[in-house]
Amino acid sequence: MMQAHTMDVTEDDDYARVRDAIAFMSQKWRSHPSIEAIAAHVGLTPKQFHEVFRRWAGLSPKDFLAALTLDHARKLLQEGANLFETSLDLGLSGPSRLHDLFVTHEALSPQEYRKGGAGLVLAYGFHPCPFGEAIVVATPRGMAGLGFIDGDRNVGLADMRARWPAARFVEDQALTAAYAARAFRPELWQPETPLRVVLIGTDFEVRVLETLLRIPMGKATTYGRIAARIDRPKAARAVGAAVCRNPVSFVVPCHRVLGQSGALTGYHWGLTRKQAMLGWEVGQCR
Repeated sequence: MMQAHTMDVTEDDDYARVRDAIAFMSQKWRSHPSIEAIAAHVGLTPKQFHEVFRRWAGLSPKDFLAALTLDHARKLLQEGANLFETSLDLGLSGPSRLHDLFVTHEALSPQEYRKGGAGLVLAYGFHPCPFGEAIVVATPRGMAGLGFIDGDRNVGLADMRARWPAARFVEDQALTAAYAARAFRPELWQPETPLRVVLIGTDFEVRVLETLLRIPMGKATTYGRIAARIDRPKAARAVGAAVCRNPVSFVVPCHRVLGQSGALTGYHWGLTRKQAMLGWEVGQCR
């Protein structure tokens, strides 16, 4: 079994500072805040802030700030359209070797889904990751849940229990650590060792989730495009609801779906975290 990546206190503190910086930039981007102003907001010198941010995201705060503008979001959609369509047509996850974590997946049968996980024993554990603390849920068949903790672990666990209401949950940090490492460490994103994911939902929801897996890393699409791709062109709102119910966040990249105008829109685990994920992925693609 692969060894889990251990994130030390400094890295954990880095994310807290970066999260606060992203929230600040998201509010102030129209006024083009200086690096000095952002650094002061998070209690660092400009040099410290630049080093922390680049270490975390792989790009400078200035480049990340540019990535938050609406014009950039629109450009992202324009550039992503052809890549998204091409990758779908070819049955590929995208042109980059890092795209989609080399994920392989299966879906529960309708009968299994209706049972709500009855008879299943699900392991869960809490692990540090680039976006704060994560909760990972695993079945014998693969990763079945991934969410994020903001303060109270019980809230995150309750969220996962609601998705598998009839299953029995057992804490097993050792087992889920391998899944957490596999999801968040780019050096482990290898095609010969794909991350196995178990999808849950109605037939419509599973089709939406499978489509999300084909959005290239560093690109984006819209709810409307996904609806058209699954032959439900008038179902953009229903697609949005299915995206919000995605049980395996980040790995099944619902954060890559934007509003029709390019607006980042909401995210079940917080809009700041969605922005952080998009910026971090840009850094990984460079």
